[in-house]
Amino acid sequence: MALLHSIILGQGEPLIILHGYFGMADNWKTLGKRLSESYEVHLLDQRNHGRSFHTEDFSYDLMVEDLQQYLRHYQLESVNIIGHSMGGKVAMLFATRYPELVKKLVIVDIGPKYYAPHHHEILKALNAIDFSEISSRNEIDELYKAHISEIGVRQFLLKNVYRKDKDKFGYRFNLKSLTENNPKIGEALPTQAVYKGATLFLKGSKSNYITEEDEMQIYQHFTQAKIKTIENAGHWLHAENPQQFYTEVLHFLNND
Repeated sequence: MALLHSIILGQGEPLIILHGYFGMADNWKTLGKRLSESYEVHLLDQRNHGRSFHTEDFSYDLMVEDLQQYLRHYQLESVNIIGHSMGGKVAMLFATRYPELVKKLVIVDIGPKYYAPHHHEILKALNAIDFSEISSRNEIDELYKAHISEIGVRQFLLKNVYRKDKDKFGYRFNLKSLTENNPKIGEALPTQAVYKGATLFLKGSKSNYITEEDEMQIYQHFTQAKIKTIENAGHWLHAENPQQFYTEVLHFLNND
């Protein structure tokens, strides 16, 4: 079984960071560098993302096992985990499956509930690109605009574009697998799954991923959960308000 690609920064207690859907380890480099002043930070590319392996198989069960194999390979125990969106789903399931391996858990703007598929326009935009006819990133951005109005989302997706060779661009992620498996991204945490360790849920003040109605369900699955709001931030709160995000995470990991 292939090992997940990672960027490892700093020294100390291990801290795993799991990116979201369409993301990769590079998205977390700036924050990872800051956190690496206190921790040994592992920025992971999950399967079908970044520089990790591509496969048709894609599920939260598999991603949990990918992470477990990664920890075993590096002989990591009692790790702290930060998971954003899809990465948060992986982190939640992992903590309920392997609680003995987790010290503290930070879940970023996602809850344990079911989320209906909602990335249709992004997938349309990504699949509209014919790389055999593309000679610049600007051309890709222009094609994205037909489906995606938010410049921040387009820039986020463009980070996955790289030169496969001097004449041709490509995507880092496995678009075919992500498109086919899109309905699995919103799957709920299993009903009986419970984690009793220290857990911090961070939600964006402008995001609707975690509502007040969701909080009771969070406490049912995560008995020690704390829920805090990152101000002036949507779903990508770590990028939109990095200072408050960093402060909340560091305080939780160091003190609570």
